[in-house]
Amino acid sequence: MIDYQKLKNWRFDDVVKSYGERDVILYALGIGLGVEPENEQALAYVYGPDLKVLPTYGAVLGSPGFFAMDPSFGLDAKRVLHGEQHVVLHSPIPPCATVVAENRITRVIDKGERGAVLHVERVLRERESGQLLSTSEQILICRADGGFSSASEPGDASPEPLPGTPERDADFVVDLPTRPEAALIYRLSGDMNPLHADPRAAQVAGFPRPILHGLATFGVAVHAVLRVCCDYDATALRAMRARFSSPAFPGDTIRTEIWRDGARLNVRASVPERGVTVLSKGLFEMTGHGAEALDLRLSRRTLSEDKRQ
Repeated sequence: MIDYQKLKNWRFDDVVKSYGERDVILYALGIGLGVEPENEQALAYVYGPDLKVLPTYGAVLGSPGFFAMDPSFGLDAKRVLHGEQHVVLHSPIPPCATVVAENRITRVIDKGERGAVLHVERVLRERESGQLLSTSEQILICRADGGFSSASEPGDASPEPLPGTPERDADFVVDLPTRPEAALIYRLSGDMNPLHADPRAAQVAGFPRPILHGLATFGVAVHAVLRVCCDYDATALRAMRARFSSPAFPGDTIRTEIWRDGARLNVRASVPERGVTVLSKGLFEMTGHGAEALDLRLSRRTLSEDKRQ
């Protein structure tokens, strides 16, 4: 059974991570950037003297490892899933740096028969300057570990749920393919879970074949938003959050639907061929200049269409 006090009071060692342009490029290739060699805007994330960094890259830096394997926490590690991911950007992620990540468990929520939920926060800073780069939150679903608060252990309150998808048609729809070897490339950015590479490990977990990493699916949706809403400007996004609803498989074409409300974007991703939603309740926030730039591009597009008519 979960040891609530130990989880809440646990202090992870700071994680120091140095990376360079090769790491940034490898991450972008794992997301699917570069499949259109003629797309110079997308190519800037995998090639060039002025290399750009995807806004989700901070989410893969500074992981404390799979701490759920520690038996003293009382978790059934085999039944722990990545349920949601939140990322807030404070400044652009540089293409080369040494960063320091501070990780801590902020919530341990008892869902009874539905299991338990852990919120793990990560604050990422550049080591040399101390510059705050991003704050991310990984939400873990512990399917076998509910009911601990009924045994005289406390439990934390759940946060407000993510908003649902608007009932109107999406403002933007983007289909992006993933490569059959996408998970094998993406895992080189740090998540070496055999579930994403070993067919037997996937079958033991109940999947017919290795699945795509949740954060890779998240990255594909962010790529779609960058493509149609941000003109591939990573600084146009301030925050991104979404729930992992079902796994995508390498080789799937992922459809991202986007609803705009000012600087806020509701996002959902699905695989139409299989009829499944892989990312739900997405809520992205644009920066002020990002929203203004999108307004300008849309107004120019409208004027151009009017002239053709």
